Amino acid sequence: MGWRLALRPYVLIVPALLLTCGILYPFGLGLYYTLFDFSASKPQPDMVRFENYETVFTQEAFWNSAWVTVLYAVGAAAVETVLGVAVALLLHRSTIVGRILEKILILPLMIAPVIAAIIWKLMLQPSVGVVNYLLRPFGLGGVQWTDTPTGALLSSIAVDVWVYTPFVAILALAGLRSLPTSPFEAAAVDGAGWWYTFRRLTLPMLWPYVLVAVIFRFMDSLKVFDIIYALTEGGPGDSTVVLQIRAYLEAIRFQRYSFGISYTIVLWAVVYLAAMVLVKHLGKIQRKAAEVK
Repeated sequence: MGWRLALRPYVLIVPALLLTCGILYPFGLGLYYTLFDFSASKPQPDMVRFENYETVFTQEAFWNSAWVTVLYAVGAAAVETVLGVAVALLLHRSTIVGRILEKILILPLMIAPVIAAIIWKLMLQPSVGVVNYLLRPFGLGGVQWTDTPTGALLSSIAVDVWVYTPFVAILALAGLRSLPTSPFEAAAVDGAGWWYTFRRLTLPMLWPYVLVAVIFRFMDSLKVFDIIYALTEGGPGDSTVVLQIRAYLEAIRFQRYSFGISYTIVLWAVVYLAAMVLVKHLGKIQRKAAEVK
């Protein structure tokens, strides 16, 4: 019996070890492949060391994709955060309408992002799309939503906002319902207004929950693929070719496997560094929120 108890911790850790190996093995293999010039036209590759990375960083296409990725991630995360917190504040009031809307809120999250993008692609069609049909009485029909570089990027961000704003709202709503009531009761006794209470009490204590949502959404937006590819396929031109799509084009369409993997490794490094900075900032915000409480 004693040996079973002693063995139990090692048995329990086996699934975690298998998961870790399942993650690290393909990642390490991908790093190894980036040191070669493996492609469809060269099945017997030569070792080129870090030439793939040098080519990536000297390509104008990389910097264009990096800029588009940053614009997309910052724009989507910012709009989703503002709208998500606003929706959470509205739903925080315990009303029948609020409880009904709270159930409806999760519907976009139940739709696969690629399906949502295809639905919106049909809705944004200039000639037969329902969006232009509804705007036509106001003199705004015939808008080329995804046929211009700016329109395609904004449309992609709008679809992302439609899909993931409920995620931010749910996290913010959970944070609002977990806040202590005593500071708000004291503020009400002192005659504090809604805006003062929100700015001095609600927002500082809610920031940790909001920042968690920002971290999730910003990280996810940096490596977006499905929404943009289903909506614009990176077009028009390369105006919406983010780093993830650039990696796909290089590795799959152009069949330059090692070079495409190099793009994904660079993207991983960017996401990792951004996550480290945001998580470090989250710790500071949590300490400040604890002081407010």
